[in-house]
Amino acid sequence: MKGLELARNYFKDIGLPMIRRDFGTYESRIAAGLAGEGSEVLGFDDELSKDHDWGPSFCIWLTDRDAAEFGRELNEAYSRLPGEYMGYPARNVFQGGEGRVGVIRISDFYRSYTGLDRAPETPAEWLRIPESMLAKAAGGQVFMDGPGEFSKIRQSLLNYYPSEVRLKKISVRAAVMAQSGQYNYPRCLKRGELVAAACALSEFTNATCSMVYLLNHKYMPFYKWAHHGLQYLPALPGVFGKLEELHTCQNGKQRIHLIEEICTMVRCEWKRQGIIDGSSEFLIDYSPRIIAGIQDPYIKKLHIMEG
Repeated sequence: MKGLELARNYFKDIGLPMIRRDFGTYESRIAAGLAGEGSEVLGFDDELSKDHDWGPSFCIWLTDRDAAEFGRELNEAYSRLPGEYMGYPARNVFQGGEGRVGVIRISDFYRSYTGLDRAPETPAEWLRIPESMLAKAAGGQVFMDGPGEFSKIRQSLLNYYPSEVRLKKISVRAAVMAQSGQYNYPRCLKRGELVAAACALSEFTNATCSMVYLLNHKYMPFYKWAHHGLQYLPALPGVFGKLEELHTCQNGKQRIHLIEEICTMVRCEWKRQGIIDGSSEFLIDYSPRIIAGIQDPYIKKLHIMEG
């Protein structure tokens, strides 16, 4: 059983009855689900995932007022719930994994991932938050939300970046893909700088993954899962295999060819989505043109590689 399904069943069978029995007066003021850290929040957990911070558990989110009123008592009741469930052992919490489940203030939850106790409102706020943190904050599932405060912020994140923020990020990823993959990787190979070439390939891979997520209106998760998640996206699913081939082949010329193939796939998707079109094969050539269509003054003044 996947961790998210386990959490949902555990809440339904164990958590919700406890809330209704001991905190029935407050049920309409409680939100519960599983979101934040962990591969299970993304649905990517497997047998290896079960060795730490995995097991029957869920989150309870409260407003600041309600946390002050009955949060401590609710958290104590949560801590008394049985650890084992449906044959699965209690959650094995490693150092650094504390506080991922149990009673959490809504403001603390969002602040820990976005730096804000509300949804981002300005381009500067959106651009300041790492994509992987937005993926954590907007991941998982909400099982119930009486007051709706948690889901209101969550829905703003799920609505994705404002269009001009997204375009700016696309333009930056294009520049990085061109600089690291199309330009620097071949030059590093010619100089025999193999470590620098590996660094360039890593930069290209990260920017490519981010580009594909942006073109799918999805936040790119933590680097460990960024490539894995590509195979499930509707736009450019073929990039998953191309990147795998890029990192398994040992021939430098073949890698250069694969980099160009990936860049061509991205340009074709730009055209399909009506973002931009052109004949140049060098992706950075498109960055100024994409930025030229942006009206927001804050975004327009940012460096071509910033965003």
